[in-house]
Amino acid sequence: MLPLTSSSSSISRKKYDVFLSFRGEDTRKNFTDYLYEALIRNGIHTFRDDPKLETGEEIAPELFKAIQQSWCSIIIFSETYAFSSWCLEELAEIVKQKNERRQEVFPIFYNVDPSDLRKQKGKVEEAFVEHEERYNEDKNKVQKWRNPLTQVANIKGWHLNNRHEAELIGDIVKKLSVKLCETYPIAATDELIGISSRLKELFSKMEIGEDDVRVIVICEMGGIGKSTLARVMYDQMSSHFEGKSFLANVREVSQKRGLVHLQKQLLTQTLLDEGFHFSDVYEGNAIISHRLSHKKVLVVLDDVNNIQHLKCLAGRHDWFGLGSRIIITTRDEHLQRSYRVDGMYKPAALNENEALRLFNLKAFIRETVPKEDFVELAKHIVGYAGGLPLALEVLGSFLCGRDVTQWKSAFERLKKDSNKKILDRLRISFDGLEEREKNIFLDIACFFNRETKDFIMKILDGCEFFPDIGIDVLIKKSLIKFDRHNQYIQMHDLLKEIGRKIVKDKSVDNLENVVDCERKMTSIMS
Repeated sequence: MLPLTSSSSSISRKKYDVFLSFRGEDTRKNFTDYLYEALIRNGIHTFRDDPKLETGEEIAPELFKAIQQSWCSIIIFSETYAFSSWCLEELAEIVKQKNERRQEVFPIFYNVDPSDLRKQKGKVEEAFVEHEERYNEDKNKVQKWRNPLTQVANIKGWHLNNRHEAELIGDIVKKLSVKLCETYPIAATDELIGISSRLKELFSKMEIGEDDVRVIVICEMGGIGKSTLARVMYDQMSSHFEGKSFLANVREVSQKRGLVHLQKQLLTQTLLDEGFHFSDVYEGNAIISHRLSHKKVLVVLDDVNNIQHLKCLAGRHDWFGLGSRIIITTRDEHLQRSYRVDGMYKPAALNENEALRLFNLKAFIRETVPKEDFVELAKHIVGYAGGLPLALEVLGSFLCGRDVTQWKSAFERLKKDSNKKILDRLRISFDGLEEREKNIFLDIACFFNRETKDFIMKILDGCEFFPDIGIDVLIKKSLIKFDRHNQYIQMHDLLKEIGRKIVKDKSVDNLENVVDCERKMTSIMS
């Protein structure tokens, strides 16, 4: 499992992911070259020595340094590898790093038998005969090479045998990608309080390294941090893909500029090519499916609220090459029923400790502990935000630099009239509802929060709101949810406040309709 921590983690990234040890005259211009290109193409930073360095018998100091600065070493044992004193010096240093600093070592047996290396027979024996003759006055030097060779030959590695080289290289790159993801933390800045555990949960659903195409949906109410989570995952993982695209604010951009614009943006970002000229979504669909179907890509579709967005930007799994990952953020869980989804992640609100740290960070300029005079007020305001990162950041930034008296005044005002920026962001989901669902939302916000589903259904049936489908819509759009016992319907306090404010702002005619419905409810309840 990926060990996610903050940026202060003690696990620091090495300068190189991989050090390649190989015999140049055997594999430099074929297997090693293909492997190097595949590693680089998949975002694995690899050191391969310059052939100009191989001018003498003594290994160049920069190669020792490169080995020490690498997370792992891949040793390509070829037919004449053991004849090279240069290679054996590299090998000795690699094993030293393995034993002393736990460097990972991965052997590749390129048409050689590991037992020949372990027992040092055949060609390997011939090589050591030559070395002993050459260094007959320094027997320890040759012995210093024998022991590492035996040790590495005992490590389970890859065997070429009769396999296609491309297939073997694919396996190597896949394994290294997974190992690197498991080794290094997905670094989150200190300001992204609580994101590490959520990244870990999301990463487990992505199954990086598998050759299938996976679509992962991040679904929850507005302000919970879906877009931030997707962006951090995208930034950290995109180097493992051949192409990448982050389409932000899909809902808003599609309304203002159309889906064709988004299709062109997807193609431009993944293919690094701006030469796309088409004017309708059907042509765009054909181009996307043709150009990306053999390319391993990472695509994020942020803030999707319409099935047409998915049909035109990620129509089917086979639009994308094997190993591709598509991440979708949405407030509408129902989208997954109309589109093939391989995993869903619903990030939790921040717990009390995380919420307090995030609020303090914004309110006290990068400090996570409040000043003494502000402790109780900070707790009250954090309680009001209900673990919602958006609300905590907005309120913390608003109160930053203000004195205790102003904090008290602001909190009293919040209890009567919430921050407009927060409410406007949260109201987006409400505005996208049909009229009957809006009425159900308002009734729950004003009267029925934390009541049982059966009770609410009985009441709303009397108002002809068709609550069976209506309540399901609200749940799928992350506007309400069941408690942990799956018995009572709950609404976040800020969503409840939105509902009450909407009712308060309604015209007199609409309020009369609400009163008429309340009379029906009272009649049913009695």
